[in-house]
Amino acid sequence: MARTHSRETRIAAADSVAVIGLGRFGSALALELMSNGTEVLGIDGSEEIVQGLNGQLTHVVQADCTKEEVLRQLSVPDFDRVVVAIGSDIRSSILCTSLLLGFGIDQLWAKAVDEAHGRILGQLGVAHVVYPEGDMGRRVAHLVRGAMQDYLEIGDGFALVKTTPADRFVGTTLGQLGIRAQHGVTVTAVKRAGQWEHTTADTVLRPDDVIIVTGPTARAEAFSQLR
Repeated sequence: MARTHSRETRIAAADSVAVIGLGRFGSALALELMSNGTEVLGIDGSEEIVQGLNGQLTHVVQADCTKEEVLRQLSVPDFDRVVVAIGSDIRSSILCTSLLLGFGIDQLWAKAVDEAHGRILGQLGVAHVVYPEGDMGRRVAHLVRGAMQDYLEIGDGFALVKTTPADRFVGTTLGQLGIRAQHGVTVTAVKRAGQWEHTTADTVLRPDDVIIVTGPTARAEAFSQLR
């Protein structure tokens, strides 16, 4: 438990995020936020984990996140954005999340280890329930199946795919190809000489291009498999 909360109060006042639970998912998330200039308050019950991240996050503290007085001492109610990344202890995840909802946190994300856990979080009122393991498994499955370099399912059956153009699409303007009409997807960006640029109807694809395709998941995946 922190002996003073002045520093946490200053962090909460900035463009910052509190990450509770610093296992593989939570620590990776916290470090990525830091690398992009976001201040992070990291909280975990393990002294070993906290010591390992000391100096890498704006502030990291060992604390019991299931106790309301502890969260208040750490100024967690003052944060607009909080991520509950606890996965190994579902009871602690639910108790902590319930307290955060009671604080009225504006933007709350919570990690779920399975559908039952996620359903409980949703019933509590969490707007953003994430399934890191399940989502990664589905993503890798799509990458294994097709000729995609990267894949992101945005939701509601819509995906963004990074791939290369089939030979049949090279050398002709996108306007003439009519890809959206024929394949139900849109080529939104192209990467050349290490630089990304938006496409237009006059864009002519080249054999060594990398392209971003958006559209319904099944159609975007099928389009990436065309050669």
